[in-house]
Amino acid sequence: MADSTIQIGILGCAEIARKVSRAILLSQTATLYAVGSRSIEKAQKFAADNGFPATGKVYGSYEEVLEDPNVDAVYVPLPTSLHIKWAVLAAQKKKHLLLEKPVALNVEEMDVILAACEANGVQFMDGTMWMHHPRTAKMREFLSDAKQFGELKSVNTCFTFTADQNFLETDIRVKPDLDGLGALGDVGWYCVRGILWAADYELPKSVIALRNPVFNKAGVTISCGASLLWEDGKVGTFHCSFLTNLTMDLTAVGTKGTLHLHDFIIPFEEKKASFISAVECGFKELALGWVPKPSEHTVTTDIPQEALMVREFCKLVGSIKNEGAKPEKKWPTLSRKTTLVLDAVKASIEKGFEAVEIVS
Repeated sequence: MADSTIQIGILGCAEIARKVSRAILLSQTATLYAVGSRSIEKAQKFAADNGFPATGKVYGSYEEVLEDPNVDAVYVPLPTSLHIKWAVLAAQKKKHLLLEKPVALNVEEMDVILAACEANGVQFMDGTMWMHHPRTAKMREFLSDAKQFGELKSVNTCFTFTADQNFLETDIRVKPDLDGLGALGDVGWYCVRGILWAADYELPKSVIALRNPVFNKAGVTISCGASLLWEDGKVGTFHCSFLTNLTMDLTAVGTKGTLHLHDFIIPFEEKKASFISAVECGFKELALGWVPKPSEHTVTTDIPQEALMVREFCKLVGSIKNEGAKPEKKWPTLSRKTTLVLDAVKASIEKGFEAVEIVS
């Protein structure tokens, strides 16, 4: 097998692992080399259902995947409470790490994971797929254009979906011992990352959780929001929920322009995605319309954003494996900043919606 092909093992058979398995196949830079589950039968079925080659390794434990010397990297879609154990062990076994979000229950756990990655020279990346879509780079060009967008003043994000009763009672994302951050860690992760992205990853000074979050009987957050405040006056707000219709909005407002999109996490279509920009808009005489009208911009891609994520991850892993490069620090830095804000939102809720300062 060519040295340029990265051999990936998967720890666990979560639903999201089906999507990433397909992405690995579409990336053409990696191979589905191994899958491990606590049940060999479950791992066998997963491999059969998700395009694993006949030569793919199927294991009845996560340890066996990590012990396989031919595994270059692992994708870990396990419940968040298990990340610190298996991500650290993967790093200690010199396996590069593609870790599902939220990456940890808090920044203290995240720092343990990142320390293990740094000590063992392995690449870390989280599974925030929309970051890798070419639309995201194109939108960044607009936000960075001082003549068209100006200075960022506010950004608002929203990610919600209506979970059915079975989800609300049995999904790992509503279990305090599995994914205790609930909606904040799941859909809220994307909202916070979207705000930080628009702010060019400048951390806010403080965070204030919005009142009236919703908790389930076990005390897990299933709907909440917050405001993020910067020293220069920028404001970011978000709402995330398992209780309302599917919505994925991002709006960034500058002194001269505005960016709108309604599918910022998962595009409406797999191979093309659009955004709307408005620049120095005003009213026609008698306020009978807008001048100029906002414009729509469409960006196409040959492979979906999750495959582009795998491709970027494999490029970094390949550089380390074949060229002796150092791990790219951009991705762990972005994950840590996102986690810091989630921690502050959680702390603000627990402190009765007081402002919580971000200490990096």
